[in-house]
Amino acid sequence: MAHNNNFGHFALKLIGLLLLIQRVVHGVEFQVGGSKGLWGVPSAHSFNQWAESQRFQIGDSLVFNYQGGQDSVLLVNQDDYNNCHTESPIKHFSDGHTAIKFEKSGPHYFISGIKDNCLKNEKLVVIVLADRTKQYSSPPPAPDAGEGSSKPPEASVEMNPTPSPISEEPPANGAMSSTSPIVTFLGLIGVFATSMALVL
Repeated sequence: MAHNNNFGHFALKLIGLLLLIQRVVHGVEFQVGGSKGLWGVPSAHSFNQWAESQRFQIGDSLVFNYQGGQDSVLLVNQDDYNNCHTESPIKHFSDGHTAIKFEKSGPHYFISGIKDNCLKNEKLVVIVLADRTKQYSSPPPAPDAGEGSSKPPEASVEMNPTPSPISEEPPANGAMSSTSPIVTFLGLIGVFATSMALVL
């Protein structure tokens, strides 16, 4: 009976591990507005209401479906987002099925390439969560000016866990942008092998 109980625990661990591996290696693909959502002037709820109900992480993708040639998607900075400036976007997409993979954490701003549509709330802010696996260190405290020490303060580098929005072209479908998912995948395989050895 104890053997069956161990097997049940092992099966649950295996399922959890497989789900985690898929998330790490492939990310999650979100269609803007939900499974039947289309990029366009919203009729009721804003795209931001939809985005606030989601959890975006590095490696996830955002898919915009729209009428190619009649609308477009612009990746812009915060000022252009707030003012619907369409003149100088970071990136411009007009293929009708735009998939953007998140490479960095922080806010990502999208607007319609048609200014009137943007003014009618065809715009979206997505907040991508920081990678919690990285350790960020704070700079050492500055020396007290009253100490009178002649030793110059040591230089420090401040780490910012929320970089600016993405600015490079997303990789082609299926392409990996870094080796970190592979390293994580190999680590998960090691955890799996260890778990299997403990159960058996």
